[in-house]
Amino acid sequence: MAWLSWFCLLFLLSTTCQFDSTCSSSSNSSSSLSSGHLCHPEDSSALLQFKNSFSIDTSLESELLNGTTLYSNRTISWQKGKDCCAWSGVTCDKMTGHVIGLNLGSGGLQGNIHSNSSLFSLGHLKRLDLFDNDFRGSPISSKFGGFVSMTHLDLSLSNFSGPIPSEISHLSTLVSLNLSQYPFSVVTHVDTLSLNRIVQNLTNLLELNLAYVDMSSVVLDSFKNLSSSLKTLKLSHCHLRGKFPESIFHRPNLRLVDLGYNYNLTGYFPKPNWSSPLEMLDLSDTRILVDWHHLTRNFKSLRYLYLSNCSFVGLNLAFLGNLTQIVGLDLSYNNFGGQIPWSFFLNLESLVYLNLGCNNYVGQFPEVDSNSTSNSSLYDFSKQQLVGPIPRHLTTLVLYGNQLNGIIPSWLGSLPSLEMLSLTSNQLSGNIIEFQSRSLLGLYLNHNKLDGLIPRSIFELENLRQLDLSSNNLSGTVEFEKFSKLQNLQFLNLSFNHLSLSFNHLSNNTWPQLWLLDLSSCNISEFPYFLRSSQNLESLYLSHNRIQAYIPKWLLDLGKDSLAFLDLSHNFLTGTVGQLRWKNLLYLHLRNNSLQGELPIPSPSTFFFSMANNQLTGEMPPTICSLSTLEILDLSNNNLSGKIHQCIGNFSQSLSVLDLRNNKFHGFIPRTFSKGNVLRNLDLNGNQLEGSLPPNLLTCRELEVLDLGNNKIQDTFPNWLESLPKLQVLILRSNKFYGEICIPKTKFPFQKLHIIDLSNNRFSGLLPTKHFERLTAMINSQEHGLKYMGEGYYQDTVAVTIKGFEIEMEKILTFFTIIDFSNNTFRGEISSVISKLKSLKGLNFSHNELTGKIPPSFGEMSNLEWLDLSSNKLVGDIPEQLANLTSLSKFNVSKNQLVGPIPHGKQFDTFENDSYSGNTRLCGLPLSKTCSAPQSPPSSFQQEDDLEYGNGFDWKVVLMGYASGVVIGISVGYLVLSNGTPDWLVKVVGRKQRRRIMKITQ
Repeated sequence: MAWLSWFCLLFLLSTTCQFDSTCSSSSNSSSSLSSGHLCHPEDSSALLQFKNSFSIDTSLESELLNGTTLYSNRTISWQKGKDCCAWSGVTCDKMTGHVIGLNLGSGGLQGNIHSNSSLFSLGHLKRLDLFDNDFRGSPISSKFGGFVSMTHLDLSLSNFSGPIPSEISHLSTLVSLNLSQYPFSVVTHVDTLSLNRIVQNLTNLLELNLAYVDMSSVVLDSFKNLSSSLKTLKLSHCHLRGKFPESIFHRPNLRLVDLGYNYNLTGYFPKPNWSSPLEMLDLSDTRILVDWHHLTRNFKSLRYLYLSNCSFVGLNLAFLGNLTQIVGLDLSYNNFGGQIPWSFFLNLESLVYLNLGCNNYVGQFPEVDSNSTSNSSLYDFSKQQLVGPIPRHLTTLVLYGNQLNGIIPSWLGSLPSLEMLSLTSNQLSGNIIEFQSRSLLGLYLNHNKLDGLIPRSIFELENLRQLDLSSNNLSGTVEFEKFSKLQNLQFLNLSFNHLSLSFNHLSNNTWPQLWLLDLSSCNISEFPYFLRSSQNLESLYLSHNRIQAYIPKWLLDLGKDSLAFLDLSHNFLTGTVGQLRWKNLLYLHLRNNSLQGELPIPSPSTFFFSMANNQLTGEMPPTICSLSTLEILDLSNNNLSGKIHQCIGNFSQSLSVLDLRNNKFHGFIPRTFSKGNVLRNLDLNGNQLEGSLPPNLLTCRELEVLDLGNNKIQDTFPNWLESLPKLQVLILRSNKFYGEICIPKTKFPFQKLHIIDLSNNRFSGLLPTKHFERLTAMINSQEHGLKYMGEGYYQDTVAVTIKGFEIEMEKILTFFTIIDFSNNTFRGEISSVISKLKSLKGLNFSHNELTGKIPPSFGEMSNLEWLDLSSNKLVGDIPEQLANLTSLSKFNVSKNQLVGPIPHGKQFDTFENDSYSGNTRLCGLPLSKTCSAPQSPPSSFQQEDDLEYGNGFDWKVVLMGYASGVVIGISVGYLVLSNGTPDWLVKVVGRKQRRRIMKITQ
């Protein structure tokens, strides 16, 4: 979430300035300290040479949330012939004139620092700050260890890489060492030997910050030698593993400890019978056990406590009252439940930051008794309300991801210092309150049930930077010019409400800091023309609107250097796309439009590219081979032709989804999938591909979906795929596969498989019984609730035949299990081992040459919803045990040689004549032929009209069918969400589909 990055920045500033000894005004001092002597010529020359070895990125200039300049080009004042002691960022010794301090933090420097850099000739340096520059992956030179007088060294957030040299340990006078790096940057790392030398020799160290330095190989006992004078220790995101030494927490001067986000770090904190002067503690996302009772009782100095996703011993929030001095508190992601203990939180008079997000809190907000004269915030349990003043110092309140309901209380809009409010993903209803305070910087109310109009006060929040009201029930027409006072807006999301936006009178309005705009599903019929001047825009989402136009030229020129995410899907865009000019695009989504012409190719940086469901023609251009970082490529449902470039297989180190279904590609499947690839979904259904399956598909160890249906592939059954550990969907239907399915060679073949479709091929021989008895995922599925295959940016899609209809599911339920071997030449008997597949929803063996009887044990497959054994050579009667299948809504045994009475009762009373046609010796309802003697219902049959509920679907569909005698299908429930609204695009192909669907929906 954007608010998270906002808070991280705010947290970085607040905690660094409160606890780091390097956060001072000394960075601005220069010539005032050097009045005694001019700068040494050698130092001046070295500084100029150092400056000239870099370029300066002036595009980085921006402002922090508090108005402080983030970027400062100090070197602009460095000019030959002038006293270098007067240069910005330079500090000289008053007596000698030697340069002893250099502060180029956030200076926009770009380039490499080599070991022969003139920087290392400044031998008298005591303070060096190169924070927040871009040294392009330069190694940290061992020459940094030559500054023998150095007391403060800050190389943080500057894109260094490689190992931290042990020569840093030569800086025996160091008081502060900061080598932390940006998350996801080029990795720096340190080994045990170098770390040992650093902590043993730096005995004067007060601050050590190695956040985001890879320490996965470090032995944690190395930290036992840390200086006893240490005040600040920051080791977050370091991949630490194992038990952290408890003795470190006992350092007598320790004020700040940050071990957060070391997921494999264990230990115990704190042990009983000791106290600590700690002021800030972060153990978030570690497995260190926290004794909550002891922590709150003995750590009276704690002001900032961050325990997100932690492991607690003796947790009782009632003891929170002992932490009256607490300023910042994060207890998110801890699975807490029940009511929020408002009495404890709101009585903390110093509380500024509170994060209880992603727990299981329920209930409503308390209300304030405006008639109270109390001097402090108290909670009256008898009245379920606050009495007394509201918490006036609170600046950040985060309650996202809980189950809070009711309305938003008006007192939240009256908090005078509130800067950030996040109530995302709850069940709040009613209107949005008016916000009286003008201090708000971030407001997140998305994914609730809020309705009504956007309140007027929101358009008056001139300091507001981030606003997210998406996924609610807000209504009304909004003139976009109402946001004109919010000139500081960086992030605006109004998507998926019932709003209608108008862009009249906006020709002169701009939002210069806007980097994200999401107006999806806002009833927009035109491109927002005002965006043409938004050259810093990074993310633009206009999907699910009714824009019917060509993509304008000004949009293709928008944010050439900045635009990273663009979503124009589900509109009515026409014409050709033309050349894409965005240099740094990561995400391009143009699905479900009417775009024509050749396939456009985005920038090589793109990781998500979808042009599905358009009218593109022509061959795949060779420039697609430049997209080497692609993770998802979806070009399905177009008219593309030609061959699939073999280079796409080379993307497999990054490519997760390759979806080219329903085009006109011919030739062979790429044979370039290499070992170690991450391909998860390969869908080539509905093309004209031929040849055999490439054996190197076996290298796709992450493969979950393999859909090669409706092609011209000629091969035997790929038994060698049985060892793929994650394969869940295998569709080979309507090809030219032939021959027998051999006995499996592994102990658990296809252990995750829950959809297999081999229909309409030339398979022969006996049914693969040995495979059936080992299909673990079909024997007993452990899935519960609505879970779908796929990932954040992409939902897997599959076309399957359900009860005679070909249905395209845009989401695949993880417990949806079917076997379709129809239209082949399988022979022999049906083994009763199939009845072990308790999770099976559909079974289709029709149009084969099967003989023998229907196994009575089929009556044990309680989840079975359709069973098609038609057009075979089956004999004997229909087992009465099948009447126990209360979920069965489609049954077809026509065109066999069955005899005897048809079972009756429950679902069998709903099947029509065509379920049994062609079996001349069957008798009983619904056939006109009566049996020679009355048939009694099976002893286990119960005379009741209820149906079994399950799987969280709308079973009213089934009840309707059962009551009317014509059950259309339980699986229609797969196409309906819990609120009854359609969620999947359903394509029904079949002779009676319109009439039957009408019956379901009426």
